[in-house]
Amino acid sequence: MRNPAFLLLALVSYLLISCQAKQEPTLLSIDQVSVEGGLISGTTDSSGQVKIFKGVPFASPPVGELRWKAPQPVQPWEGIKACVENPPAPMQNPPVPFFAWSEEFLIPKEPISEDCLYLNIWTAAEKTDEKRPVMVWIYGGGFSSGGNTVPLYDGTDLAKEGIVVVNLNYRVGMLGFFAHPELSAESPDQTSGNYGILDQIAALEWVKKNIAQFGGDPDNVTIAGQSAGAFSVNALVVSPKAKGLFHKAIAQSGGMFNRGSGLTAGLEGAEERGKQLTDMLKLSLADLRKIPADSLLKFPGRFGIVVDGKVVQGARQSFENGTFSDVPLLTGWNADDRVSAPQPMTVEEFKTNAKKQYGGRAGEYLELFPAESPEQLAETQAMMSTLFFGLQNYTWAKMQSEKGQKDAFMYFFTRIPPGEPNYGAFHSAEFSYALHTLRNWKRPFEQTDYELEKTMSSYWVNFVKTGNPNGAGLPEWPIFDPENPLVMDLGTEVKTRALPYWAQMKFMESLNP
Repeated sequence: MRNPAFLLLALVSYLLISCQAKQEPTLLSIDQVSVEGGLISGTTDSSGQVKIFKGVPFASPPVGELRWKAPQPVQPWEGIKACVENPPAPMQNPPVPFFAWSEEFLIPKEPISEDCLYLNIWTAAEKTDEKRPVMVWIYGGGFSSGGNTVPLYDGTDLAKEGIVVVNLNYRVGMLGFFAHPELSAESPDQTSGNYGILDQIAALEWVKKNIAQFGGDPDNVTIAGQSAGAFSVNALVVSPKAKGLFHKAIAQSGGMFNRGSGLTAGLEGAEERGKQLTDMLKLSLADLRKIPADSLLKFPGRFGIVVDGKVVQGARQSFENGTFSDVPLLTGWNADDRVSAPQPMTVEEFKTNAKKQYGGRAGEYLELFPAESPEQLAETQAMMSTLFFGLQNYTWAKMQSEKGQKDAFMYFFTRIPPGEPNYGAFHSAEFSYALHTLRNWKRPFEQTDYELEKTMSSYWVNFVKTGNPNGAGLPEWPIFDPENPLVMDLGTEVKTRALPYWAQMKFMESLNP
């Protein structure tokens, strides 16, 4: 006969398991969500379908002694923190529209603060156990500007398509990417300069720990970004510290594979420039940590990703030695993806420079980059400027295809947004189509634009969900094949086409194997 105590224990265990099995999943309420640090509340969009949480802290304010240090854990708070207003954008100069970038592409004029490590979340989940795919958006701005409250980054419409959208903030400019020998000496990793990238990693760690509370799946996270955001995505793909924090990557107009971007530097060179600045200013690090953040904006210098081998590895090296995060990739660039005016020069000067730079291959170069007249030279210079981004993303797709196990998909955005001024299919023109935010952009859009927005956002959502952009009712997007490189032309007509400028790209690639 069995022990009565044993039978009683078995019965209690069975009842407990049965009760747990019948428990309803936790409802997701905007009134109270438990996250790292405490409780938060949010709001909804006008339809009531999407729950929105803005200004959720993912790290301590990087101020005072925490300036130029890796992000530290969130400081707990009491009560319920209302997360319903735009968080401060990172410290930067006040936003002023320029070139093609109207106010819809810029952060609001306020608030702007050094205390900026907050993220925004959009979710249409009703319950916390829905495990919706997650997209984490990383903004551009040349690592000197930008923020997660840009109107065209709004995540409402994508959230309605079944994913959870997270927009993070990271430090920019001198506060985000200042390297110095003394800063490296005080770091446990003996490196400095990548504080903005470390912010992104801290936000991804927060997502891994907390996103299930918003109905998201921490094991299905896509990092996505444009311009400096695409450079950031590349940095995260080759960062040992970001391993396992994401599972797919979207990189729009940017990457770290080819030199000359001005957005990356080696540790030694970055440290030297930092030391030159402090020597010129005759200020110690202790002094610099006491200076008001807005005063730092007056100091000269260009700051960006530091390839230090610890936080960020070299992109080519990481792919060659297999230390990169092997994840599905969606990448591409725009037909008029140029951000700087070409250097004025005559046809003769262009040809002379070609002979100096390419020697015995100058003839081959001038066939691919012709300059027989001022008009042809202008067209060639425009092509070269566009290829600044195209070559990065082509190289990335090619190396992912050759060195990784996961697929790459490549696009070429050709739609010229209607209205004035007309800068063609300019740098940044594509992301509001992909993020389904044309409603926030003041242009006289046509039916063609709204159809392209629906198609592109569907591709992006499908990729976030499955690692493949294809889906019912969409033109078939082929996997990228370096031997027969086809791209998806995203324009007035969405169709497959041959990779543009492939001959020019192969020539440039041969110079930097």
